[in-house]
Amino acid sequence: MPSPVITAPLVRVEGPPPPPTPARTRTERYERPLLAAVAAVAALLYFWGIWHSAYHAFYASAVRSMTDNPVAFFYGSFDPAGSITLDKLPGFLWPQALSALLFGFHPWALVIPQGLEGVACVVLLHVVVRRWAGVPAGLLAAALLTLTPVTVGLARSVTEDAPFVLLLLLAAEATGRATARARLRTLVLAGVWVGVAFQCKMLEAWAVLPALGVTYLVAAPTSLRRRIRDLAVSGAVTLTVSLSWMLIATLTPASARPYLDGTTDNSAFGLVVGYNFLTRFHALGIDAAGTGSIVADQAHHHVSARMGNSIWKMFSPGIATQTGWLYPLAALGLVTGLLALRRRRVPRTDPVLAGYLMWGVWLVTFFLVFSFGSVTGHTYYMGVVAVALAALAGAGVTQVRRRSTLCAVLAVNVAWCAALTLTYPRFFAWSVAIAIGLSLLALGLFAAGRPRPHRTALAVALAAILFIPTVWSASALSPRYNQPGGFGRVGPASIRVYGTGLALSPAQQQVLAYLTAHRDGARYLAAVPRWQAAAPYILAANAPVLPVGGFTAHVPYPAATAFHQLIDTGKLRYVLLSHDDLTHRARGAKTPGRALMRWVIGHCAPVHVSAYTVYRCGPGHGW
Repeated sequence: MPSPVITAPLVRVEGPPPPPTPARTRTERYERPLLAAVAAVAALLYFWGIWHSAYHAFYASAVRSMTDNPVAFFYGSFDPAGSITLDKLPGFLWPQALSALLFGFHPWALVIPQGLEGVACVVLLHVVVRRWAGVPAGLLAAALLTLTPVTVGLARSVTEDAPFVLLLLLAAEATGRATARARLRTLVLAGVWVGVAFQCKMLEAWAVLPALGVTYLVAAPTSLRRRIRDLAVSGAVTLTVSLSWMLIATLTPASARPYLDGTTDNSAFGLVVGYNFLTRFHALGIDAAGTGSIVADQAHHHVSARMGNSIWKMFSPGIATQTGWLYPLAALGLVTGLLALRRRRVPRTDPVLAGYLMWGVWLVTFFLVFSFGSVTGHTYYMGVVAVALAALAGAGVTQVRRRSTLCAVLAVNVAWCAALTLTYPRFFAWSVAIAIGLSLLALGLFAAGRPRPHRTALAVALAAILFIPTVWSASALSPRYNQPGGFGRVGPASIRVYGTGLALSPAQQQVLAYLTAHRDGARYLAAVPRWQAAAPYILAANAPVLPVGGFTAHVPYPAATAFHQLIDTGKLRYVLLSHDDLTHRARGAKTPGRALMRWVIGHCAPVHVSAYTVYRCGPGHGW
């Protein structure tokens, strides 16, 4: 028999009792449900109606081409054959291309990443402001950002700023943690986020560095020498990550990658520093021609000139109705906060001081950059301004306790919102009367209350301030006032995109069928004189059409020698011209592409297909 197994009784050793869990305040208990509600409202505003999305023909064509192969993906090729890139760095389109690979190439598939980035911005802003100014300020900042029209527009667009704003918020969050504990590793992470943001909007990403750098330099709890050292290390990381794409593009042989649009010399420096930076400051007399950059289209200059190039541009209705509803409230938060810190004589490491430094410098820097830099009439640039406004406004409401100050700011802010709305008198003008009525009710409640503002009065005051911008933001739910997949503008002056879908016209279908049947192994179906003529064929059929001249039509690509070589080697057999391309005015245009088109008309054999003329070039065909 097996011997019995004797087991010893288990003895429970009592250790010290765990420390008591601190009781959560009432505000903290409601924090997650309220944040979830704000995020749900954001998701509703950002995703509703995306099934009505349209293609932004330029960006969508690039996204479709980028899904073809890793080289096209990395460089942001505009055409499927990988001939020429976008006129920007492609980082902002990488999430859209991945979404298209996952869900298929549809207009709404390109908008989904933007909406998710928008919701992430709302939640992340709450996290950052909560650490700085408390739970109520964080929740209010998230709600204010959600109801700002430019934020709604960005989340429903395909422009660069939705991922850009998210990346800068990630950098701000990391900088806040690094500043609290003087932690180099976390500060380096902030530098990485700024470097990744560079891949979306290039040198504009560096405009956030003064805010992040001043915050750490002043408020980090360590010696000045170490603070400077940490900033130098983080700055080196920022520079390395920022310039990584440019360095790879520069070291890669030109024959192994697409031509870089926006340049005269196929250089990453000309694309980033010249075309996408120096040309933005033409009003200051800066000439970017020496950088290898194409000089920006004069039409864009005219748009900026109408908006003005001064600090007052930020107060113009075209921009302020998208971004600036909270100017008075944000000014209240910044000024009263700094005055309170001065009265308290806080140490330099005070976390509240660090928050005011970050958001104050952030707001001032971007305000000045956009005041004097050309934004070509587009308001989607203002997403980074809206973030700072929401943060400062949220802190202002929760920190100020003087009834007279709140009443004054309430009156000024409602009057400002009313003035902006009445510049568009046919767009929900009734909202002005309701906002004024709510403000009068709030003033009455303040007057009848105790010296410390009553919560009910404060809630009504916030409703009065937010009612008009909420109406504007909610208008995005109607396709009449916002087109998903477009430029991100919300309201009566919303901008329609260039292309709306995949369908080709009957004439274009005949042209595509003819070119496909007679391709004869060529690399390209045809060359066209501008990107707008290539986009329909790329969107509908992923057709390898060669766009001549890049985005502005002034890019010397392909060069005359390279163009003739394509014909000689049979890689290009056809050039496609519309009736408009054959007019005297078009044929006389002074662009490199038009010079090639004039040569084609004189040397290649025309074939009329529907409303288009197809020129066959090569030996035995007029060449």
